[in-house]
Amino acid sequence: MGNAWVERGFRLLEFAMVALLGAMVAMVLGNVILRYVFDSGIAISEEMSRYFFVWLTFIGAVVVYREHAHLGVDTLVRVLPNAGRRVCMALSDSLALACCAVFFWGTWKQHAINASNYAPISGLPMTLVYGIGYFTSIGIGIMVAIRLVRLLTGRLDARELQIFSGEAVDERGAGTRAGIE
Repeated sequence: MGNAWVERGFRLLEFAMVALLGAMVAMVLGNVILRYVFDSGIAISEEMSRYFFVWLTFIGAVVVYREHAHLGVDTLVRVLPNAGRRVCMALSDSLALACCAVFFWGTWKQHAINASNYAPISGLPMTLVYGIGYFTSIGIGIMVAIRLVRLLTGRLDARELQIFSGEAVDERGAGTRAGIE
């Protein structure tokens, strides 16, 4: 049951990404048409399309992390035995978790500043734009922490280690080598 909720949640994130991209295209294209055909435009569309791009990028980072599609250098990891792969995974996940913590802390430290700043056209508080850092750092951080705990407790299966090393793809067709081989 829990896995079904996770799948639905990620489907919702994918839908949000499509909606954000569609809205960006509509706003930018609409503004271009208005500007060059009717010599006018909608000022808020430029600002909102920039904000949607930020949201799209950071939501996409979470989705891509789950699908093991971030850039990775697996040349060394592929030639290592399983013990070496586990060490590399532990180091990689520890660094990723540290980066998530730094990203969350930085977003937290900037929160008060962004809460008192408002977008020039829409008047939205800038926490709506930069607050996406909370979502991204927590989302990726949870996934990294779960995998790290499973690795350290010996509950990580061999297939997941193969996906990490670029030798296999997961059941969704995602992995470091998805679409390449």
